[in-house]
Amino acid sequence: MRIGIVILPDQRWSEARRRWAQVDEWGFDHAWTYDHLGWRDLVDGPWFDSWTTLTAAAGVTSRVKLGTLVASPNFRHPAAFARQVTALDDVSDGRVLLGLGAGGIGFDSAVLGGETLPPRQRVDRFAEFTELLDLILREDGTTWRGDWFTAVDARNNPGCVQQPRVPFVMAANGPRSMRLVARFGQGWVTTGLGGDDIEAWWGTVAELSDRMTRTLEEAGRDPATLDRYLSLDSAPVFSLTSADFLAEQVARAARLGFTDVVTHWPRASSWYAGDEAVLVEAAALLPELRRAG
Repeated sequence: MRIGIVILPDQRWSEARRRWAQVDEWGFDHAWTYDHLGWRDLVDGPWFDSWTTLTAAAGVTSRVKLGTLVASPNFRHPAAFARQVTALDDVSDGRVLLGLGAGGIGFDSAVLGGETLPPRQRVDRFAEFTELLDLILREDGTTWRGDWFTAVDARNNPGCVQQPRVPFVMAANGPRSMRLVARFGQGWVTTGLGGDDIEAWWGTVAELSDRMTRTLEEAGRDPATLDRYLSLDSAPVFSLTSADFLAEQVARAARLGFTDVVTHWPRASSWYAGDEAVLVEAAALLPELRRAG
């Protein structure tokens, strides 16, 4: 089991720098940030660009994998985004995990003045975004005219440090998105499907894990070739309520076949409110958490 953590981009670098360096020192396997122009009620507070943050984080870390949880087509074009991905993979010496998703509604979909797309169209756009991004990252000189994106002789030179490209960790809960994961993903990340209590949430996680296995088998792909990431804090109880509770959740994820889990750096209030002392305690137990998984 690998353990990851999300550090929201809601702190000035003078504070955020310490956090990124600390997770590297503690030995977390991967560290992520949200890729939004603003997020929920935090849109009115401090918020910083994810890709600039990750590039700065690459400079104060040496081993932890770095990624977006998740980037989407809401405000990204594959041709321009491929350049950013290639640059970060170079700066980090091949430590990028590229989290991708269809993009939701809310601030990101409204701030640029475009229409809010219904779910089917968001998945249509995500499918084209993923296929084109995959192509540009692997091949130099891509020309594409699709329903959502156009690219003319898009370049990727010198290409990614990780070959043939950086790993895609793709968010998917529905059948169509899961088929995209089976085709393009090196990893799959899920948040579950909600629920009034934690047992109900775990029930949805188990259902989705089974569905992902069936999707891979139907696509002729060995399920063992896909890493499975679970965002623990989509549950109705914060995973860092205590170190013991985190250990229980890690073990439970492992029993369902997940290879990776992700928690969040505790915040003082609102989303992911918690005590940093619990994070410190949990970090000291990382070897045991991995074995528990």
